[in-house]
This record gives sequence, structure tokens and C-alpha cells, in this order.
Amino acid sequence: MKLRCAFFTFTLLFSFIPISNAQDFNRNENKWIKGWTNFTPNATNYPEAEEKLPNIIADDTYLTNDVVYLLSGDVYVTNGVTLTIQEGTIIRCDHINPASLIVTKGSKLIAAGSDAYPIVFTSNKASKSRASGDWGGIIVAGSGKVNSVSGNGVIKGGFNPQFSVYGGDDVDEQTAIIRYVRIEFPGNKSKRAENSNGLSLFGIGTASIIDHVMVSYSGQDSFNWSGGNNNMRNMVSFKAEDDDFQISEGFKGDLDYLMAVRHPYITSPKGSYALEIDGYNKDLGYLKPNAITDVTITNSIFVNLSDNSNYIHTTSAISASNSALVYLHNSKISGFLNVVKFDQSYTSLTVIEKAFKMDNSFFNIQGEGVEVDYKPSTGVLDVLKYNRFTQDFVSVDILFEDPQNKVAPKFQLKKAMNNYMVMQ
Repeated sequence: MKLRCAFFTFTLLFSFIPISNAQDFNRNENKWIKGWTNFTPNATNYPEAEEKLPNIIADDTYLTNDVVYLLSGDVYVTNGVTLTIQEGTIIRCDHINPASLIVTKGSKLIAAGSDAYPIVFTSNKASKSRASGDWGGIIVAGSGKVNSVSGNGVIKGGFNPQFSVYGGDDVDEQTAIIRYVRIEFPGNKSKRAENSNGLSLFGIGTASIIDHVMVSYSGQDSFNWSGGNNNMRNMVSFKAEDDDFQISEGFKGDLDYLMAVRHPYITSPKGSYALEIDGYNKDLGYLKPNAITDVTITNSIFVNLSDNSNYIHTTSAISASNSALVYLHNSKISGFLNVVKFDQSYTSLTVIEKAFKMDNSFFNIQGEGVEVDYKPSTGVLDVLKYNRFTQDFVSVDILFEDPQNKVAPKFQLKKAMNNYMVMQ
């Protein structure tokens, strides 16, 4: 890699890195994924559905875990009502008439599972026959801030127009409580090419609670945030075809403990990223420059399960466009072509340094590290200062302890941190 000449060993720079802030790569920081996750959902036998949900839910509704429900077609939660789902409830989602759950503006979803009894949305196909994109996904439309000229947006994808509006002025609104929830095999493309993501959150407010959510084998994005303001944590994207975490339209928040596990052979033809962050929607314009997308990501891991035979199929881990702001701290990136790719809106090193920060993190990549559109790109690698890295690309099974574990993959580095290099 061309990075090598600009770096020194960790031991030479030891005095420049505060020990109190250094990441302990040998610590098991992934304990939070144990118990409620499922990394082999195609092998899991779920009971058959017993009761079909109506396509319009216009009264407060409570789903209990002693019934297995069928979600078929577009199911709208409307009229300002609340759909509450008991912990341990299983919802089978139709693949013939691809299902989507749409929580409309002013309504609410309370899906509060637990570590021992997560709520599961999964394909209604039999085990070993499920596939990415069997059904649609879950959409929540809130009344929070959206950085568009109108302050609102319309959910694309051919949904019922009267139920597709999102956004407003209620920064602190609570549209959803989603905890300990698994969403398996969403992302259907045959019914609609847009917004059949695993979990799509449009304009949600600060009072919403989103944590411990796993999206597996999505045919589109696993997670999608459009506008809103919220702090979330403990989210897993497993082997998505498109992006793992897609963030746009002025969303602001702190995202803690994200895990994206990709495979080089599972990707979109246009390219897929662990994180795709967009400052604003060009079609909608933006209200003001200081309202563009701005996120802080900590304690996270973006991994492509690539090795020396297939790493050529990977992209950058992060795609940044339309002046989006992102700060990545105490995290790991491995198995990708580069750390980050910037579009033409980032016109100089000065602009990039104001928009992108990464520190106290680790990366293992194949390329130079940073992709930019402008030329010459002298000094652009400076944005990776104070992060540890491998001098040469290392295959996933050699680098990490047990990355292919089917119960709870482990992404602790096999070697101690002083075996890796640091940029001065």
C-alpha cells in the first residue's frame, strides 16, 4: 500500500498516543450481541403463521407472543394509533405478496423485546429456502426535522400517498420504541426498487428509542435514516446486498456499537458500503448548510469477510457525499478497498478535514486509504492520522479471533496492538 511510506511503527510513536485513550483491541467488546442475535437465520425453524394482520391498523393493537402473525402486502399503522408487540413475538412476512409494515406519521410502534425473548420479523418461507429480499421491511415515518426546502419528504416506492409523508418541527417526538428486534430477509426488489430496507426511519425525534436491532440478509439497505435526530446503539447488519447503514437528509445523532458484517460476493452492482452518508437529498434541496447530515460513530466495527482470493470485489467501507459530516472513534474497519470515498462536493483537503474525523481506530485495507475526486490529492491521507493499521492486507481469518463464528462472531485482533502501525 502507498500508505507505508507515511507511517511509523507504534513503538516509535508510543509517546504521542495517550495510553488512557488507546483502544484495547484484545478486549471482547462484542458481548452485547450474545443471546438475542441469530447469525444462521436460514437454518432456524419458526412456527407457521396463525393469524393474518389487517392491511390497515386504525385502532390501538397489541400483538401477543402466544400467536404467530402473518404480515402480507403493505400494512399501515394509521390514525395516530399505537401498534404494540410483546417480547418474544414472531411475525412471518409474506414473500408472494411481499410484506411491509409502515408506521405512518403521528402513529407509533412499540416493539420492545428482550435479550432472552427478542421480537422476530422473518420470511414465511421454510428453513433453508429463505433468501435476501423475500419481503419488504419496516418503515417508520416521524414528525422530526428534515433538511429539505419544505421541511418534509415523501417516502418513495409507490406507497399509499396519504400515508407516505414524513418530517416536521417536532424534534423531540417519539414515534418508535424498537428494542431487541431481529429483521430477517427483507429488502424485496420485485415489488419496489426503493425503501424496502430492513429498517427505515424517516424524521424520527429524540424521544424514540432504538437499540439492539439486527437486520440479516437484506436485499436493499439494512438500516436507513432520512432526517431526524436521535442517538442509537447496538445495531447489527449481517450480509446485506446494498448498504449496511445509509444516512441522509440532515439526520443528526450519536451511533454507538454498530456492527456491519459483509461478504465480498454479496453486493449491489452499483457498489455497497458499510456506511453511506449523504449530507442532503439533491432532489429535495436543503434548508440551510448547518442542517446537513452529521453523525458521530463510536465503538463500531465494519468488516468485509474477504481474503486474498476475493478482496478485489470490495469497495470503500465509507461513502461520503454532499458535504456530510462524520466522526469515527474507537472503531475497526477491515477487508475493504479503502477506508473512505469522498464525492465531488469535497473540493479540497481543508474541506475534508472539517467534514471527516477518525481517531483511535484500526483499519486493514487493500488500497491507499482515501479516495477523492479532486486533483492533486496531496496530503489527503492526513485524515487517517492517529489510527493503527496493518502494513499489508491481512485475510479476515488470520486477523481476527473467530470472525466466522455462527453464534457470535469475534472480531478481537489475534495480535497485540503494538504489532500494528500508527500514522504520525
